[in-house]
Amino acid sequence: MRIKKKTIKQMITGALAGAANGFFGSGGGLFLVPLFTKWLKMEERRAFATSVAVIFPLSAVSLFVYFLNGSIDFLSALPTLLGGLAGGLIAGRIFGKVPITLLRRVFGLLILYGGIRAVLLL
Repeated sequence: MRIKKKTIKQMITGALAGAANGFFGSGGGLFLVPLFTKWLKMEERRAFATSVAVIFPLSAVSLFVYFLNGSIDFLSALPTLLGGLAGGLIAGRIFGKVPITLLRRVFGLLILYGGIRAVLLL
């Protein structure tokens, strides 16, 4: 059985996102969108949406591992989870109406902000 080149690229992309989730608890989506668009030639809007579909199960695996290690404070996480659910529902509803240029810029600013904080505030 021969595996297609695209399938191998997809598996490598998933492995990178999984590793990011494992190391940082989340964040694999930051790798997925650029890899989907540049390496796998996926349309940007589809890449943003597909990254959400991939991150959910990756985050579930990370949650399970962190739970087994006793690293989760569920009571502290609950208010954030409720806010995140509301934000996700609202953003998911308006996603198709937001210009791709704005999505790209906001995504880039978030990556830049996270990178600057990680480098300067450690």
